[in-house]
Amino acid sequence: MTSPFRYTEPIPPKAATGRTAAVYAQLAEDFGIEDASPFVALSSAPELLAPAWALLRESLIAGEGSRTGKELAAVGVSRANKCPFCVDAHTMLLHATGDHALAERLAHGKPPENEEHARVLAWGEATRTPGSADVATLPFPAEHTPGYVGTALSFHFINRIVSSLVTENLLPGNAQRFRVVRSLGGRSLARTVRRRVAPGASLALLDDPGRGPSWAAGTTVGPAYAALRTAATAGAGLLTDADQALVREVVAAWDGTHQPLVWDALPDREDRPGARLAMLAALAPYRITDEDVAAWKKPPYTDHCLVHLIAYGAFAAVDRIERALPLRVHEETA
Repeated sequence: MTSPFRYTEPIPPKAATGRTAAVYAQLAEDFGIEDASPFVALSSAPELLAPAWALLRESLIAGEGSRTGKELAAVGVSRANKCPFCVDAHTMLLHATGDHALAERLAHGKPPENEEHARVLAWGEATRTPGSADVATLPFPAEHTPGYVGTALSFHFINRIVSSLVTENLLPGNAQRFRVVRSLGGRSLARTVRRRVAPGASLALLDDPGRGPSWAAGTTVGPAYAALRTAATAGAGLLTDADQALVREVVAAWDGTHQPLVWDALPDREDRPGARLAMLAALAPYRITDEDVAAWKKPPYTDHCLVHLIAYGAFAAVDRIERALPLRVHEETA
């Protein structure tokens, strides 16, 4: 059977131990899918896998706000990032919420009929563009901000991991193209998706995460976000100081547009392969090629290293987006 993973050989759930096994167990219990590919792709780096799962769990699943609304935000983000895998997955999860007509409208490229749903979807899409005026007015109650913003930022990270390390097809043969498959897939997850879960269970998997940003103060979303930031930015150590500075400079100037096949700021793969991979992961992960990975992933680098480098680039974009959101003063608290 062809693997859905590009460039790595992840640890399957049946072979997992320790923290990785604990994450898989929570995925099965609270997400309904033990072997969800975006998380399996991170399994060679449990210190990244755990906070990536924690941010999704504490925002999308356990956070305040409508699950339908947060799924719409996830679809909007994934559309903006051109991540068909995540668009298809969360369209199917809308079937699981019971919103079958809404799911099918999205699957056929039609806008939601409900104005509130349309505003949430548009808000999710607009978050890709730092400073966009379209995110200035929140399409959800202010008290639901941690759940919705945590969900959006979670998917800005997950989309980039998927586009870098996972193939585009959600199901073999792209079976999710068929309505009956989407509906049956969603219905099989309905009990899990509609069950209320208590916040905080994933935090036990994290290493001293800190409280996180003020927009998530007093919630379990904050520590999850702080932990992912710490784990993902650790990948900077795989680059030289000059390469780190280049990635920071280019991402800081990014305006949310999709990059062409080649752009002036993108380093040559032979001269600066690590900086190139990190920059692609941040701004155009779907453009990563076999040649790009092969140019950098040589001994002593391993799957663990590649996952960390991709996560570093992915979170650089997340950080750029998060800091531009008109929510509050952007300080982290210890």
